[in-house]
Amino acid sequence: MAMLLDAIAENWTVWFVTIVLIIAAVIDGAILKVPNWLTFPFIVCGWIHWTMQDGFSGLGWSLMGTFVGMMLLLVLRNVGGMGAGDVKLLAGVGAWLGTVVTLYAFAATAITGGIMAVFMIWRSGQWEKHWAMAHKILHEWKTVRSPEKLAKIARERKPNMYLLPYGIPMAIGSIVYFAFAGMLV
Repeated sequence: MAMLLDAIAENWTVWFVTIVLIIAAVIDGAILKVPNWLTFPFIVCGWIHWTMQDGFSGLGWSLMGTFVGMMLLLVLRNVGGMGAGDVKLLAGVGAWLGTVVTLYAFAATAITGGIMAVFMIWRSGQWEKHWAMAHKILHEWKTVRSPEKLAKIARERKPNMYLLPYGIPMAIGSIVYFAFAGMLV
């Protein structure tokens, strides 16, 4: 027990991010939304922490992580692929843990999300429907040049889709990455 408490004290920022990710996953699973009351303070507190810790260089490091986390998902959000809360959640991970960790967490999240999506499709028994929908979406991305129009098409399609609350794979993938990278102990 003492060893765990020492690990938490030494790596408290990673543990804090882990707790926020778990809270976001639970909320996203329940209401299909990661709320602003969670994401905005998460981001801003990361900026404040790193500014207090390392001055302007810490703030720059945190802002760069925020920017990278935001940009990794913003394109998908802008074409209706996910919600803004997911984008802000990954931006918060960047604000607290920086660019490199955010990139790895994103990769682990994408793998986890892909596995979860395949499992959800398999459970639904509707491979053909989802395969056709994926082809249609890819065709739209190739042919429709307006992000606003793509987002509108996605909003119209959303009620007919089996949705994956992305906060869940983001939490699972990120936390698994933190554990394998030795960031929790």
